[in-house]
Amino acid sequence: MKVSGTQNGYLSFDIQQDGHHIIVDADKKVGGEAKGPSPKGLLISGLIGCTGMDVASILRKMKIEYDKFELSAETEYTEDHPKVFKTILLKYFIEGDPKLDTAKIKRAVELSMTKYCGVTEMLKKNSDIQYIIYLNEEEIHGKENLPK
Repeated sequence: MKVSGTQNGYLSFDIQQDGHHIIVDADKKVGGEAKGPSPKGLLISGLIGCTGMDVASILRKMKIEYDKFELSAETEYTEDHPKVFKTILLKYFIEGDPKLDTAKIKRAVELSMTKYCGVTEMLKKNSDIQYIIYLNEEEIHGKENLPK
């Protein structure tokens, strides 16, 4: 992977990553122009992408067919600088046949969170990561703490 950045505003940067272009900036309340997502927001987006790709791939291999898969993340910061993620709560939302094998869905998420997602592995060294899994808006797995 090769990443480079060129300042293109007061706090914004034009980032080039493997042929892709991203503008990152700070929020207006801290002096930025909000031209793009924040670096910390992109880090959490990377976490969602990493675990989402894992889970989708694992479910496909398990022959679990679903209609829709979405993820969300909520974070809480530490009080002191450098302000880092104190906690991260991931929510996995799967929609499909109510008779889907919930044990396989839970196992797919567990494998992503404990074995395959490198972003999770990096972030859990500093942050408490928890997750909830929903099938058709019904919680099938509650918050779980990952070992640090």
